[in-house]
Amino acid sequence: MKQHKIEMANTRGLTHVDLEFDPAYHAVWARLRYPDRPCISNGLIRDLQQVQTLISSIARKGHESGDPHRLRYQILSSSLPGVFCLGGDLEMFIRLIRLGDQDGLANYARDCIDILYASISGYGLPFTSIALVQGETLGGGFEAALAANVLIAEKSAKFGFPETVFGMFPGMGAFSFLARRIAPAIAKRIIASGKVYTADELFELGVVDQVVNDGKGVEAVHEFIRHQQVRSTGFEGLERVVEQFNPLSYKELLEVVNIWVETALQLSEKNLRLMEYLVHAQNKRWTPVANTAARLKRVNTG
Repeated sequence: MKQHKIEMANTRGLTHVDLEFDPAYHAVWARLRYPDRPCISNGLIRDLQQVQTLISSIARKGHESGDPHRLRYQILSSSLPGVFCLGGDLEMFIRLIRLGDQDGLANYARDCIDILYASISGYGLPFTSIALVQGETLGGGFEAALAANVLIAEKSAKFGFPETVFGMFPGMGAFSFLARRIAPAIAKRIIASGKVYTADELFELGVVDQVVNDGKGVEAVHEFIRHQQVRSTGFEGLERVVEQFNPLSYKELLEVVNIWVETALQLSEKNLRLMEYLVHAQNKRWTPVANTAARLKRVNTG
């Protein structure tokens, strides 16, 4: 328990991620927190980098020492009711595109795939990453969920890639992650459609691993871990076989990022105005000011 307290102390200063170690399940919960619009801001990226550095260090030390109580699981979820993550920072994208800032776009995208590759590769260890989606997740948020080894969703969760609406495509691993779960042609169809999918629809397609009733997500994660722990050696062996059959390289993700940056810089002013419209809609619905106003309205009319 003393070590547990030290681990928690190392997370001071985080403003976009709440970290909670759960020794009973050999797990750590990383809950996304959004001071502003629930998107992948630079602040969130910095906190996730810090979190992953800490988690990978603890997990590696435990693995190398043969500690039977070592850290084995990481769960990514959201602390904001109704939303997992709305994707990339569109407001920043618009500004960088208008400035023609290729390096700014590329640096942001590379930071994102660094985080996602660490998740899907389990830090190069016998380690399982889990995404628990309870609410809406779009674009880069959907990619973050797909980068987990296991994707559990509550029934009301919604998923989508809106990028094609404004002339873009999801460039931080969407196709690579989907095509390793389902047929590439179906992966392309999901991305190109711009459709919002339910958890049940994606379960039937093989994208989501498990769908549970609303409010039962945390319980489902615990049940999954209990089930896997009993058969851990078999599951670890299976993961190695899957990776050997269809390996994902960092180089693949980086090459997609280069295409994404090139495409972004070719967007028209009309495309950028459509992005601005989406940003405005997200701000109106999801910023803390909007949420407070909505709560007050419910109280006053209740």
